[in-house]
Amino acid sequence: MDLSVSRSRRRISPYNTILATLVAPLKSGLITTMNLMKILAALLVSLPVLVTLSLVLRSPPPDRIKGFADARVIQRLTRNDTSSSNSEDGFSDHTQMPKDTLHDGLIAPGFDEGSCLSRYQSNLYRKISPHKPSSYLLSRLRNYEHLHKKCGPHTKSYKIAMAQLKSTDQGNSSVGGSTECKYVVWISYSGLGNKILTITSAFLYALLTNRVLLVDPGKDMADLFCEPFPENSWLLSKDFSIKEKFNKFDQKSPHCYGNMLKNKKNTSSELVPSFLYLHLAHDYDEQDKLFFCDEYHSLTGKVPWLIMRTDNYFVPSLFLMPSFEQELEKLFPEKETVFHHLGRYLFHPSNHVWGLITRYYQAHLAKADERIGIQVRTFESGPSPLQHVMNQIYACVFKEKLLPQVDKQKPVVTAPSGIPKLKSVLITSLTSGYSENMRNMYWQHPTVNGDLIGVFQPSHEGHQQTDKNLHDRKAWAEMYLLSLCDVLVTSAWSTFGYVAQGLGGLKPWILYKPENQTMPNPPCRRVMSMEPCFHAPPFYDCKAKRGVDTGALVPHVRHCEDMSWGLKLVGSHEFHDQL
Repeated sequence: MDLSVSRSRRRISPYNTILATLVAPLKSGLITTMNLMKILAALLVSLPVLVTLSLVLRSPPPDRIKGFADARVIQRLTRNDTSSSNSEDGFSDHTQMPKDTLHDGLIAPGFDEGSCLSRYQSNLYRKISPHKPSSYLLSRLRNYEHLHKKCGPHTKSYKIAMAQLKSTDQGNSSVGGSTECKYVVWISYSGLGNKILTITSAFLYALLTNRVLLVDPGKDMADLFCEPFPENSWLLSKDFSIKEKFNKFDQKSPHCYGNMLKNKKNTSSELVPSFLYLHLAHDYDEQDKLFFCDEYHSLTGKVPWLIMRTDNYFVPSLFLMPSFEQELEKLFPEKETVFHHLGRYLFHPSNHVWGLITRYYQAHLAKADERIGIQVRTFESGPSPLQHVMNQIYACVFKEKLLPQVDKQKPVVTAPSGIPKLKSVLITSLTSGYSENMRNMYWQHPTVNGDLIGVFQPSHEGHQQTDKNLHDRKAWAEMYLLSLCDVLVTSAWSTFGYVAQGLGGLKPWILYKPENQTMPNPPCRRVMSMEPCFHAPPFYDCKAKRGVDTGALVPHVRHCEDMSWGLKLVGSHEFHDQL
């Protein structure tokens, strides 16, 4: 730059102009009354300008406002450190990045960040989990990824297994020899919450049996979730030879394992069918449930393809199988963390869904001192349950001091400290009545402690619309937003709430299911663990071959709080607390 031009620019700055006005009379020696008046006038005019310039120069950039400053700084650090070199143990050297970027090692390094922003950005919105995955689980996940890369869609091993399946999928033909890779194929079935929980169950079974999980994409699975495994897809290829038969499979199908056991047909170890259909849905019968008995796994262990349909989170029953006991103990020393770890490993919102999540979070939740999530799902028929369910919600949140009550006698209440807390309440429901009721209450009346309450609801779809793309996008975004809350209140029997609590590592207060249009007493209770509930477990002692209470066999498998016959995993301390 030309120095003379630079000097010229400096001379016409506001500071130089003002100084020139003040100093000129002094240099000329003409300090008259007129000049003195001019000097005073110049000072009065220049003072606001100087003060304004001083404030502007001292103020931080406008993007450093409270609530977003830390996140934006972290985002810059993340972008600047994505090219870090790898350390000897195979994990990225991310010492300058925020903690938990790879979810305590659950996430393998090497993914393209732009293809799935949520994989690396979710830690900016979620508190660091106090629950750490075992080193053995991390090792097994890395081994699984290697197996998936070797055996997944479009690989040589996959094509060999596909060709064998195609040539033997007629009648009860058996395979001639063992294949190098074995598979669990998950059939898309039921609502989105059920899908997330059942994929997790199928993946854990695949991990325990050294199989590769392949997911039927259905109508929108590819649009909702990022690929969880590096270098190969988890989606079943379009050319899968028996995909057209999925909708025809039922308990009477020739390849249904329960049906084969019932008829005592083709269950010897010498005849190995090309595939088996496992019917593990809520309507399965006693023969189907024998899948959870070790002695009936001699055949399933040899079959290359297991095709599974389920709407159950059947993980608790895997923990009751002696053959898996030692492996599960090493994988999950903390029993109640199965879905928490595997859910965060498998399910990352697609970029479109991540946009829904982040925009809503930043607009309505980011600035709050505390975020309270309330998930409302009713299963009652007949008249609208709005009023008694609303009363139940209030009874729960007030009794447990999750939200403050309002003072209907005073127009204004000042917080004792003088600085009120801002709390954002996120309500998810198919209808808008609950959020409107609560929003109006906190708008019309002040809280007794002076806290400020904002009530927000992203959508109200009216009724569940399974497999509709936009509906499922919103549902997935709302589950995830609930998981980002500090406190959670959920509805009994709802897999929607189970997903949110598991991803967030939260133990919610669960609203008991109302009966006869009446509010339950007590209205809610804190759950024992963050694990989902297995709604339709078997009650069978495989060794004694008789019925048994499977919720009383081991300390870490208990009955659910919201469904007395259901099963869930709990930690040892939760079990002792119940005694």
